[in-house]
Parts: sequence; structure tokens; C-alpha cells
Amino acid sequence: MKVSKLMTISAVSATLLFAGCNGDFVNTKPLDQLSESTVWTDAALSEAFVTEIYAGLGMGGFNEQMLASLTDETMFTHPGRDITTITESRSNPASPGWINGTLSWQQMYLRIRACNLALAKLEKPQFTNATLVDRLKGESKFLRAYYNQQLLRYYGGFPIIERPFELGEADYLSERNTFEQCVNAIVKDCDEAAALLAGKSLAAGRANQAAALALKARVLLYAASDLHDATVAKAKSSVIAAFTKPELVLYTTGTQKDRWQKAKDAAKVVLDMTAYGYQLNLTAPASAADGTTNYNNIAMARNGGEKELLMARYFINAKQEDGGRQGLFNGPNGYHNWAGNTPIQLMVDDYEMMDGTKFDWSKPEHASQPYVNRDPRFYASILYDGAPWKPRTADVAAKDPVNQIQTGQYEIVSGGAKAPIFGLDTRKSSVEDWNGSYTGYYARKFIDANPAIVDQNTWQQVPWPILRYTEMVFQYAEACIELGQDAEAKTWLNKIRFRSGMPALTESGDALRQRMRNEKRIEMYLEEQRYHDTRRWMIAPTTLGRKANGITVTGTLKAGKSVTLYKYDPTSYDYTYKVFEIDPGKENRAWLDKQYYLPIHRDEMNRNNKLVQNPGY
Repeated sequence: MKVSKLMTISAVSATLLFAGCNGDFVNTKPLDQLSESTVWTDAALSEAFVTEIYAGLGMGGFNEQMLASLTDETMFTHPGRDITTITESRSNPASPGWINGTLSWQQMYLRIRACNLALAKLEKPQFTNATLVDRLKGESKFLRAYYNQQLLRYYGGFPIIERPFELGEADYLSERNTFEQCVNAIVKDCDEAAALLAGKSLAAGRANQAAALALKARVLLYAASDLHDATVAKAKSSVIAAFTKPELVLYTTGTQKDRWQKAKDAAKVVLDMTAYGYQLNLTAPASAADGTTNYNNIAMARNGGEKELLMARYFINAKQEDGGRQGLFNGPNGYHNWAGNTPIQLMVDDYEMMDGTKFDWSKPEHASQPYVNRDPRFYASILYDGAPWKPRTADVAAKDPVNQIQTGQYEIVSGGAKAPIFGLDTRKSSVEDWNGSYTGYYARKFIDANPAIVDQNTWQQVPWPILRYTEMVFQYAEACIELGQDAEAKTWLNKIRFRSGMPALTESGDALRQRMRNEKRIEMYLEEQRYHDTRRWMIAPTTLGRKANGITVTGTLKAGKSVTLYKYDPTSYDYTYKVFEIDPGKENRAWLDKQYYLPIHRDEMNRNNKLVQNPGY
């Protein structure tokens, strides 16, 4: 059984009913609510309460707006969603920009309170099932750690709350704890959750021992990074250097080397859990075709790829949730989809050639055929002009019987003369011209290619990877590089490379560090890694601060060729490709160092005068 339908009954919500009756009225029980005593004396209802806490995970990352569109991976097509408030560095406490419910300060504390309530009630359980009690406590500790981790990586240090507040308390205000204290609290919860969940058999989608240990490793990796080291961060950012409460966002004691060692050790514990991981035992690169297949199996969590998932948010067709609508949200408008989060050219250009060299527009052989002989993961990640895709819907099939993405402008012969036409997947499409990519690309990753999945009206069952094994490989390798252990780092990075059909990395030192960062960019595309990585590496000014861009594709008929129904065909067409920057009126990206953290909303600051605002706001 997979946890995909998270219960939302009032009896097991975070705010339990404390009901009393005036003696003048008949003592009746509400039919739509359950008392606190009923919930915590019944094993099934107690489990339902903890199950509901998972609702804080939302759709995972499968919302219509994706975190990728705050980065140099994609841009969001539709206006009015407050994404550009962040990408253009206009965030402020009154208007912070688009904040997903999975990282909202208020929503995270709502879930943390529910965890605290469950842990308090389960400390002296009122039902006799010790195994279940331990599991529910373990899950609650994991979820508290996870939601605290969301606060930590978006806002820095936060008020650590580990008990449920009661009515009538003298003071409900709390100060932000130091960054180091917050890391320690999360690590403690992860360790205790892992111990409680060890050996427990849980449904897919529920917290488990591996997930708890992986979350610990992630938090320790972030803690070791430049953004949180006082010496490095202050040297790289005048905004952080001027912050009067540096301990809220930085380590002010200890050494970065020691923190890297802790991160390495924590990641290795997960890597040693042999039940996880997919196709990481190859001694040479897979074929290009197998590299694409391997990557697609991981994204779809099928054919063995599901072994990558340490923790995931699952979806089923029986419960039609937005998490099952990635095809509709991101797919081409020529298929009646919405083109929401579209890859930008910066992302496309960072896919290497098959031989491991960089793609380079200054090389004629690259510029004339930019989608040929690229990293096999490219073909499982990006839909580009001429890419094969699913059958068109019945009303469009006659316009494109060969099922190819059309994002360019082409010539055909009509009435005996050459005439220009726009591709079916452009913003001047004859299918739909109100949706469509501004960049010339569409997301391929996480979209089910099964022809039976008609994206506009069919939900898919692809899970969102909250934590996956390969993230731990990158964490281990990164820590090794920072500790000067390049050979060990390459051993693990090349496991990923070989699975993908790419040649081994051979560099050392900073060159290896840069290759590792690009490798992670490619492998973890769309998985909410890039936003955090570029910030914690403190390279956001030269990554997130770059202008979004796209591609213009033009197909011109070769001499003597006559085509009346367009299809991608290099034997009939000469193709030219031109990179352009997105119109500043659509999105004008810029980076200011205040964006290393999100602002705490003005309303939260007004509610709690003990809070200190983040640097730069």
C-alpha cells in the first residue's frame, strides 16, 4: 500500500476538539468530530493523526509552479504568480514572492505543532501496541525534522519548538535559535527517528530509517557549505558581513573541515544501505540508449528505478491530485497543455557532449546540430525542436502524423509558393496560441510518455523524489572533494556517469569541484536541488543572477525541395539556431545577496516581536 491519500478529517487534524457543555443543554456528541481522548486511546485513530501530518509535504515538488523556475533550470510561462518577485530580487517582508505551502513559515509551524502534539500523547500511550507506538513516534520525529529542515534551508535559524503550546500560557513568543542549534536539533530528531524506525516495515511514502539518515546527511552537508561558514560567507557577501546577528545564519565556532567530515560520514552510512540505488555497479559507461533508459527509469520510478527512492510522495489515479498533472502543467501547447516550467537555454547548454567535452556554440559542428550527440540524460529531460514525443490528440493528429515537437518557424509549399508557418508547439501555434514556451523548449523529465496518458485529461502516477539515493552519492563525493579526497570522490561520481552513458571524470582539485557541480545540475534537474546548491555554494550571482534565455529555430527549404506538410527533416531543410535573451518585460532576472535567504513575512514579525529579520531586508 502506498501513502497517496493523506487523511484530512477534523478528528485527527492538528487542532483537536476540546469541547465542554453548558449544563443547560443536552450533553450530545458532534457527529463530525472526535474527542481528544477518543483519538489517543484508539490505535487506528492515532495512526490517522500522524498520517495527516504528511499533508505538509503537499504535492512534493509537483505543483504547477516549480522551484526550478526560481533557478537557471527553467522559467515560468504564466504571469501573475509572484515568481519574478524572487528571480528579479524584489522580495521584501511585505511581499516575499511566491512561497510554496511546503516551505511557508506558517504552514511549517502548523505541521511542527502536530508533530509535537503526537509525540506528547505517544510518550504515555493509551493503547497496547508498542511496535506501532515506536513507529508513530519515529515518523513524527522524522516529519518534525523535515519541516524544521525546510525552515532552516530557506530562512536560516528558526525558533525551535518541541512541545505543544497550551491555552492560557503567559507567553507564546520565541526567539530564533542559532543556526548551529537548529542543525543539532534536526540531527537529533533524525537519529532518534532512525532508531525508532529501524527494522519496521512501512508503506511506500511513509518515513523510514533510510529517509531519516538521508535527511540527517543533507542537513549536515548544508551546514558544512560556504553559505554557513562565518569566515567564508562574510568574505563573499557584504550583506551577510553586515548582519548584526550572524549566529542566526552562520557557524561562528568550529571548523568547516570538521563539518565536512561529519557530512561525509553521514552520507556514507546511507550509501552502505545496499537495498537502495539503481545501476551504480557499472565498470564502464552504458550505451547511449541505455543511459537514456536508465535515467528515465529513475525519473519514472519504474523497472528498478524505484530503488533510488528513499522517501517519496506518491500519486494514484483514484485520487486525482495536482501531483499527477505534470504533463498538463509542463507539456507542449500543441498537445493542449500549459507549458508552465520551460527549460532555459542556460540549462540546455550545460549538457555535455557524449565524449564529456563542453557544448560550445562557437564550434560550427555544435551550432549546426545542437541536439545531436549530447549527454544521454538530455533526451530523457528536455523536449526540443524535432524531438519525438507522444501521439497528438485526435484533433491535431493530421497536422503532425509523425509526432515531433515543433518549436520553430519553417517553410512549406502552399499554392505553388513558399510560405512561412509556425510550429504546432510555438506561441503562434495553429492549435493553441495562448499557452506555449517562450524559451523554445519543454520539460520531458517526470512526464509519462505512455500514449494512454493524455496529459490534458489523464492523471499520471509518477512519484516525487523527496530524498533519493543518488543525492547521497553527490553529498558523499562533494564532502570528499572538500576534504581533498579526490580519488574517492571520482569513484562515486563515475558510478553516476557510467549509469548515464558518460565517460569517467579525471580532473582533480577545483576542476573536479566544478565538474561535480555540473554533474549534479544535470542529474538532479527539476528535483529542487539547484535552488539550494547555488545558494549554499554562494555562486548564485553568476548562476541565478543570469538572464533567462531561449532558442529561435528556423527551417528553410533546401533547393529543389517541396514540402506541403511539415516534419523535422534535415534532408529537406537547412536549420539555423539563434540564442536570445528573454524580453525583460517578461522576466528580468537579477541577483541581490539578500536572496540567499527568504524574508520572514511581515505578519510573522508583527506577531512575534522577538524575531530578527534576515540579512538585507
